Amino acid sequence: MPDRETALETHLDRTRDARYESYFAFLRIPSISALPEHAADCRRTASWLADALTSIGIEHAEVSETGGHPVVYADWLHAPEAPTVLVYGHYDVQPVDPLDLWTSPPFDPVIDGDRLLARGAADDKGQIHAHLMAAQAILETRGRFPVNLKFLFEGEEESGSVNLTRWLEANKDRLAADVVVVSDTGFFEGNRPAITTGLRGLMYAQIDVTGHDVDLHSGGFGGTVENPANALAQIIAALKGPDGRIRIPGFYDDVVPLSKNDRAEFASLPFDEGAFLDHLGLPSLVGEVGYTTLERRGGRPSLDVNGIWSGFTGAGAKTIIPAHAHAKISCRLVAAQEPHRIFEQLNGYVDEIAPPGVRTTVTFLGGGQPSLTSRELPATRAAARAIEATFGVAPVYMRDGGSIPVTASFASVLGLPVVLLGFVQPDCNAHAPNEWIDLHNYETGIRTFARMWDELADVRT
Repeated sequence: MPDRETALETHLDRTRDARYESYFAFLRIPSISALPEHAADCRRTASWLADALTSIGIEHAEVSETGGHPVVYADWLHAPEAPTVLVYGHYDVQPVDPLDLWTSPPFDPVIDGDRLLARGAADDKGQIHAHLMAAQAILETRGRFPVNLKFLFEGEEESGSVNLTRWLEANKDRLAADVVVVSDTGFFEGNRPAITTGLRGLMYAQIDVTGHDVDLHSGGFGGTVENPANALAQIIAALKGPDGRIRIPGFYDDVVPLSKNDRAEFASLPFDEGAFLDHLGLPSLVGEVGYTTLERRGGRPSLDVNGIWSGFTGAGAKTIIPAHAHAKISCRLVAAQEPHRIFEQLNGYVDEIAPPGVRTTVTFLGGGQPSLTSRELPATRAAARAIEATFGVAPVYMRDGGSIPVTASFASVLGLPVVLLGFVQPDCNAHAPNEWIDLHNYETGIRTFARMWDELADVRT
C-alpha cells in the first residue's frame, strides 16, 4: 500500500490546479432544486456530472429522468470477486437567501486562507467532487478499482427527494450492491473526525390561516374580526410548552426511548457545551427538559418554525388586518416515528386549537424516515480504518440531528446497509450565508475515499 499511496500523492500534487478548476466549475452552477426557475440549472449540473464521470473513466454514465430533477448514474464493474459499493450524494443546493449576508457571491467560489466559500462547497458538491477526484486518482495510478463502484447522485435532496424512492424501486436490479456509502455528513464539534450512525427523520408542512378575502382596514374592523396573523401566533405558541415538550397529542407515541447505553454513548462524546455556546454567541441553550444538548440534537424529536409571513412588512406604516398568514413548520423525527402520521397529528391539532373566526389549512410538503446504522457493521469498521489512516485519529461515532431522506429508502427499498461517510466541518454554514469547506477536510477526504475502497476490498459487508 505505501507504493499506492506514493503514486496517489504524486498524482494529487500534479493535478491540484486542474482539480480546483473542476471544483469551481461544479460550484458555479446554481442548482437550487427548490426554486422552479433553476430547473434548467439542475439539469445542467446533472449533465456536467455525467460528463465528468465519463472523462474519469467511469462507465455507463447517464442522466436519468425521475419526474422531477434527474439523477445521475454511472458504474465501474470489473472486480468480479470483490464487493459492490453504491456511492450516494446530491448535486442540488439550498437557496441563498439572505443574499446580503454573503461576503462574496454565493456561486462565485472564493478561497480565503484554508476555506473555500460557495453555496454547495460543503453540502454536498464538495463531497461529490472529492469522490470524483478519488476515482480519477485511482484509475490514473492503478488502472482499476479494488471494488465495484456504482455512483448515484440525485438532484432533489434539498427539496425532499420526492421522486427518488420511486426511481429506486424502478431500478432495483441496476442498483444491486453490498453496501451504500452516503457522503452527506460531517465531523463532530471541533472538526473531530466522526462517523454518523444515526439520522433524524423529517416532516415538513405549511400552515395557512385565512380570514377575509382581502386585507381589512384596522380602524374599521380592528376588535371585530379575528386577525389571521394573531391567530397564527396563537397556534404556533401552542405547539410547544415551556419545558420544550411538543404538545401535539400522540406526537411521542412511537418514539423509541433512549436506552442507558444510548445515553452513555452521547455522554462519552468529547463535547464542550460552553465552547459550543460561545461559538454560537447566544445567551443560553434551550430544549426538552431532562435531556442533554447532544441527546436533544441527535436522539430526541423536535419542532421548529422555519418561516413565517403575513400582512405588510415594508417601510413605514400600513394599518391593516391581513387577509392571511402562513408558516412553514418542520419536525425532526427519531425511530420509529413516521412522517405522515406526525403530519396527521399536526393537522388535527391545528384544527383543534385554531381560534374561531379564521380558516386553517395544513399542507404536507415532504418528509423522510429516521435511520440508525450499527457501528459494528463491517463496512462501518472499514470506514473507521480509512479515516484513521488518512486523518490520523480514530473517529468518534455520533448521531446527527439532520435528515437524509433517502438513507432509510436504501434499507427499505434496496435492502442495503448504509455507511455514512462524510468529512465536512460542523460549522460549515450549510443552508446559510457564507457556506464553506475546510480545504484540509476536502483534500484529506479524497484520500479517505481512495483508502475506503481498499479497506472494503476484502470485507464481507
